[in-house]
Amino acid sequence: MTDQTAESLRAPYTIEFGFERTVGPKIGAFLGGLRAARLFGVRTAGGHVLCPVLEFDPADGSATGALVELEPKGVVLQWTWVPPRPADELETSFAWALIRIKGTTNSMFHAVDVGGNPAAMKSGLAVTPRWRTDRVGAITDIICFQPIGEQ
Repeated sequence: MTDQTAESLRAPYTIEFGFERTVGPKIGAFLGGLRAARLFGVRTAGGHVLCPVLEFDPADGSATGALVELEPKGVVLQWTWVPPRPADELETSFAWALIRIKGTTNSMFHAVDVGGNPAAMKSGLAVTPRWRTDRVGAITDIICFQPIGEQ
C-alpha cells in the first residue's frame, strides 16, 4: 500500500434487535430496572453474575437464577472509535465498547461518550450510564456510558 492509497476501510452497520419476543420474568425485570435507571444482573449456578441478564448460562446452558442489583459503574474492556451517523444518539465521534459492569463476569455492548476526544478513550476506563430522562424499559434508556465524574 502506498501513501496515496492509504485509507480506512468503511462499512455500513446497524445495531438492532430485528425482531420482537415476549421477554419473561428475568429479562422483563432487567428492562423494568432500566426504566427506573437501575441495573440488574442475574446469578448463574456457578456463582457468576451476568449483565445484561440472560435466561440461560452461556457456559453450560442451565437456567440462570436470582436477580442481583448492580452498582451503575463499569469498565471498558475493548472499544473501537467511530464517527457519528445521522441515526446515532451522539453528535460527536464516540466509541462502541464492551463494558463490564461492576460485579459481573460478562460484558455489555454500548456507546461511550468522551466528548469526541479519542485520546480520552482507553481500555480500563471507568464509566457510568448516562440515562435518558424519559425512560421506557429498553436498552436505549441508557443513552451511552461516560467517564465517571462527568455527569
